[in-house]
Amino acid sequence: MNRASSPRCILRRARSVLAAVFVALAALVAILPGSVRADGAPACSDGTLYLRGDFGQARFSIDLAATPKERNRGLMFVKKMPASYGMLFVYDRPQRVAFWMKNTLIPLDMIFADARGVVQNVHANAVPGDLTSIPGKGQIQYVLEINGGMARMLGIGPGTELRHPAIADAAWPCN
Repeated sequence: MNRASSPRCILRRARSVLAAVFVALAALVAILPGSVRADGAPACSDGTLYLRGDFGQARFSIDLAATPKERNRGLMFVKKMPASYGMLFVYDRPQRVAFWMKNTLIPLDMIFADARGVVQNVHANAVPGDLTSIPGKGQIQYVLEINGGMARMLGIGPGTELRHPAIADAAWPCN
């Protein structure tokens, strides 16, 4: 029996395949539509954020970080996060923002959006614990943090629109 056909090797390959299947299923759940309004647009709620772009639509369950204390803590000390989950950082006005990964335990994609909820740039796979400043480009009012690699997997990039009740003058409004 060679190494490639050993039970340990087969088990490792099976685990890798199962992990890939799990990630694919989680991504599929993220892009499935939730409840919709009469006009066909997804219904808005504080705990859900929608994105739309060339890739179609995606949905994330989120926590809001709207106060300075909530924004300072962010996703620090989170050991793992479901694939279709994230945190939306909301600022009172558009401004220059920068993030770091101090006390953050998982890789994150940071999606920086302007006052209308239009994505300006994405920083992919921020390194856990890294103290390097990660700036948004231009005047940013909203930042969505999701699991590292999800933005690329779903096709989220500049021009993607966010939809959430906290986005007052949204390019893709709730009402």
